Amino acid sequence: MAARSLAVFGVVLDVFLVLTAATNPGFVVRITQAGLDYAHQHGITVLQKELAQLKLPDISGDFPVRHLGKVHYEISSLNLRSFQLPYSRISLVPNVGLHVAISNAFAEVDGNWRVKFHFIRDHGSFDLEVKNVYIKIDLKLGNDASGKPTVSTSACSTRISSVHVHFSGKFGWLYNLFYSAVESRFRKILEGKVCDSVVSSVNGDLQRYLQTLPVTAKIDAKAGIDYSLVAPPAATEQTLDVDLKGEFFSLAHRGAVPFQPPALALPPDHDRMVYFGASSYFFNTAGFAYHAAGALVFEITDSMIPKGVEFHLNTSTFAAFIPQLDKMYPNMLMKLRLSAPSAPFLSITPGGISLQPVADIQAYAILPNTSLAPLFLLSLTGNVSATIDVKSGHIVGKLSVGRMKLSLKHSDVGTFQVRMLQSIMNVYASSILLPRVNERLAEGFPLPLPDRIQLSNILVQFHQNFLLLGADVHYTPRERR
Repeated sequence: MAARSLAVFGVVLDVFLVLTAATNPGFVVRITQAGLDYAHQHGITVLQKELAQLKLPDISGDFPVRHLGKVHYEISSLNLRSFQLPYSRISLVPNVGLHVAISNAFAEVDGNWRVKFHFIRDHGSFDLEVKNVYIKIDLKLGNDASGKPTVSTSACSTRISSVHVHFSGKFGWLYNLFYSAVESRFRKILEGKVCDSVVSSVNGDLQRYLQTLPVTAKIDAKAGIDYSLVAPPAATEQTLDVDLKGEFFSLAHRGAVPFQPPALALPPDHDRMVYFGASSYFFNTAGFAYHAAGALVFEITDSMIPKGVEFHLNTSTFAAFIPQLDKMYPNMLMKLRLSAPSAPFLSITPGGISLQPVADIQAYAILPNTSLAPLFLLSLTGNVSATIDVKSGHIVGKLSVGRMKLSLKHSDVGTFQVRMLQSIMNVYASSILLPRVNERLAEGFPLPLPDRIQLSNILVQFHQNFLLLGADVHYTPRERR
């Protein structure tokens, strides 16, 4: 019985570990307080414009005066001339979201008034000053079914400390009769209107902007990147972390990735506005996706050899190392087809990025009728390192090839010394294959950025199992027509 219970516990533990591993993101975006402050500045600018466009309703009513009866008043044509938000701050609320506090805001309003008291009638204009307005906003962050980020207003409150009205007209004593009623109703209306505008701005402008974050980014005709959120954004005391799937996939056939992302523990750096943590899983799914798409195949022909290279890709050149070629396929052009028998797998350590790719090199002779005759099949292994940078919102890279090793897997032209081909293969790899791979890597892969964001002051660091990119952010507002 004990053994059975232990076995069941073991199965449950295995399932738990698998599920836990599956929740690890392949890519993490970390927004620091500096990044939140920058976003907050632009958000407040938008909110201030929204508040300045508030439409205020007319106010009318009867105000009882002891022993004298009722004063009927009408306030109309209210025009909000300005609404200023000079002081505000945004703060993180751990495990909840964001809190925005606005203080000492003020507004200016003008309009018309009309009053009737028994046989007395009067009208005129007024100026109203609203001072010491305090607004508190709580923002809840989440993600929808498609993996895009969401934001909503979980709480909003407005408190107006001071309202001062200046009436123009003849009967000052009359205005004082209904002043308190007007001031009280106006305060209540404006407090409600402010929060209505906040909710509308958050649910409208801010939500629409967050939806511009790409859930999937198409790279080329072969592959794309899944940047969907795997969990709601998590607020800590110092940062806002957004966990993304961070997985390349084949556009032709998306299959399950046969390995799991490692746990990411980003360092507590705060010098930049935003940090991107790209795990080794992120990069290795790229190799897996391109391999699944059949894209890791490359052919080299004689026409591709640079002019500075003294030898050609033909049987005459290779006959110096494989004498049988002169007899079997004299003076014929050749073709080399490089393919990866399995997806390349890289490692990231504090020392950098490295990988040891394996490639099969099938050599062919091109017969007079353009058909191909197989000659030999080589296996190539090498040590490759990579440098990484960020340009125009893309991760770009460049590979450097170290020592390469050849081995013979099969020959249709008899035995020969493979090591004799080492130097010529080094030339083909360094002068043809590597430049073309680096040309593609220079185009880069897009980072998960919403619209109109540019990065600067780039930081690149290597850590165990992940690459850390840091940057400051510049946002370009859309021009209003």
